[in-house]
Amino acid sequence: MIEYLFISAIFLIFYAYVGYPVSLYIIGFIHKREVKKTLYYPDVTIIITAHNEENRIERKIKNTLEVTYPREKLQIMIVSDGSTDNTVKLAGHYRKDGIEILAIETRKGKENAQKEAVLKSKGNIIVFTDVATILDPSGIEQIVSNFADPKIGCVSSEDRLTAPDGKPGGEGFYVRYEMWLRRLEARVNSLVGLSGSFFAARKSVCQDFSGDMQSDFRTLLNCVKMGLRGVCDPNAPGYYQDITDRNREFGRKVRTVLRGLTVFFQHMEFLNIFKYGVFSYQYFCHKLLRWLVPIFLCVLFISNLIISFNRYIYFIIFLLQLLFYVLAIYGLRKNNSISSVFLKIPTYFLTVNTSIIVAWWQYIRGQRVVMWTPSERL
Repeated sequence: MIEYLFISAIFLIFYAYVGYPVSLYIIGFIHKREVKKTLYYPDVTIIITAHNEENRIERKIKNTLEVTYPREKLQIMIVSDGSTDNTVKLAGHYRKDGIEILAIETRKGKENAQKEAVLKSKGNIIVFTDVATILDPSGIEQIVSNFADPKIGCVSSEDRLTAPDGKPGGEGFYVRYEMWLRRLEARVNSLVGLSGSFFAARKSVCQDFSGDMQSDFRTLLNCVKMGLRGVCDPNAPGYYQDITDRNREFGRKVRTVLRGLTVFFQHMEFLNIFKYGVFSYQYFCHKLLRWLVPIFLCVLFISNLIISFNRYIYFIIFLLQLLFYVLAIYGLRKNNSISSVFLKIPTYFLTVNTSIIVAWWQYIRGQRVVMWTPSERL
């Protein structure tokens, strides 16, 4: 029985990270969906949500004003979610450049701010982006060109993460893995999630935003419900720096998973494979199976400990597990001073899965996240 748990735990962990993308790769040979992308210039509204971003708001506005999209078809809106600093004042200096400002007096959360902005938007395509994310000049043009395909409901950018020293960190490797996985999902059918820092959607699917549900996740689900699909575009990257405060970043990961769990369990209907087909499989594997990995890791460790003296191979595997966690804990103690990839990857893996456990605990206790505070990355 213990050996069965041990083997099952290994299989499920392996399948969550390797088996699932391999299965998508295989399905892609049978069922491949292209995007009919071409230059396309509908009216576009860019919505930038901000809360107390006086240190970064001008940099973001200047970056947005550099986009090559036709200005007569572009509406740029800064939405202040109850900012108490100089965010609104500084943004106001750019009204002469066509920047519109929506100042919400009482802070009610990012999604509420986005909802209010959508109501005042003029574009048929809505682009959502965060203050910390920098875009290429052609980024808007590239991401919007996907909507020339009438089957596309939303488009995600590709995250490009750089450490302050310019070297890839543990999160950087994880981000690249996620971007690779998204390309596989889009090739087969549809994405399961969007990059909340930079994504675009048809105005018709930007409905029902609420404070405790991620707008990016919910927008994607709205697309699928309407018979549309979500894709990613590697030609529309969003650049942001690695975090500067690991403790705050851990809290961000917990909030992200907690909000994801909230959306997932309020939309269990997408597990109906008879109605949603391949997307149900993607929904289960990319979301729920991944969130169950910390439980599988605990089962693996405990079962391996129990049977480690039964066979030599079990003992070796247990020692390798110990070594992995020792490296991870050492990396956590070193915090931002670690430079070796062999420390960064296990450290980030442990951090991610620990944050998932905390998020599960908070979800079970009935906690929900409404207010969203971005992590300091610069």
